Amino acid sequence: MIHLTQSTKPISAKNIKRIWHLIDLKDQVVGRIAPKISSLLQGKEKADYAPYLDAGDFVVLINSAKVVFTGSKMKDKKYTRFSGYPGGLHIASAEELIVKNPNRIIEEAVSGMLPKNKLRAKRMARLFVFPDERHSYKSRFGTK
Repeated sequence: MIHLTQSTKPISAKNIKRIWHLIDLKDQVVGRIAPKISSLLQGKEKADYAPYLDAGDFVVLINSAKVVFTGSKMKDKKYTRFSGYPGGLHIASAEELIVKNPNRIIEEAVSGMLPKNKLRAKRMARLFVFPDERHSYKSRFGTK
């Protein structure tokens, strides 16, 4: 008789296997795609997920300049940053930001979906955003 034992031991950091995901953002809604990206960065879809381990995957996003918003968010949504100096508050609408720096829209949306803890910066470091189809990680996906 074969007796199989199941282990409930959590995965250790040295046994984490990271895979690469390539996601095309063309005509994708920012609010719908951001939770999916954050889930990949956290590793929540893996069977051996542990919230205290950084077991997520690498995510490469292309065509960030072609994302869309629902409703009138393209004009109404405001992105702010503050330099720390008097008069250093910079406010830009999504419409302006998609022309200047389309990557920031996606990065802020995904960052807002991640847990606010020490692992957030490490997870964001595995996110690579490109405004068009050209990216430098072609060798990771087997395409030339």
